[in-house]
Amino acid sequence: MWWALLCRISTVKIRYLLPFAALSLLAVSPAVPPGQATPVAHPYDEAADAHAQVDAALAEGKRSGRTVLLDFGGNWCPDCRMLAGVFQEKPVADWMAQHFVVLTVDIGRRNKNMDISQRWGVTIQGVPTVMMISPEGKLLNKDDPYGLADARSMSTQAVVDLLAKMAKS
Repeated sequence: MWWALLCRISTVKIRYLLPFAALSLLAVSPAVPPGQATPVAHPYDEAADAHAQVDAALAEGKRSGRTVLLDFGGNWCPDCRMLAGVFQEKPVADWMAQHFVVLTVDIGRRNKNMDISQRWGVTIQGVPTVMMISPEGKLLNKDDPYGLADARSMSTQAVVDLLAKMAKS
């Protein structure tokens, strides 16, 4: 008789806990240690052929089914350097490698590679500008590619959560 009562209690608990368990599976961004990352001194390759790199990243995204993350900025930009530091944090880097093809695009002093974002109708107004491109080539975060423009005042967790949100847009 006691086992019947135990089974009923367990069934009730499972019924109430199941929705919460399902919600936890939807969490896309990893939990990261509190605080901020360390900025990277020179995250953008100033000599790179960005147009060829973007084409290669798009091809890799299509092949692998991962979203392409294009990070437009310059080595002179403190928010860009902080964002690069977040990208290199261990739990973040692993999560990003699993979900994204990441490419940094150097825009110099806003005098080069500015046309790349125009392929998706985005005009770079500030940096960093982060664009999420689906494996099919569609811009996912057309409403807010500038959300990380204040990356140096954001926690690492806030940056990662925003990236996850941008990728779902």
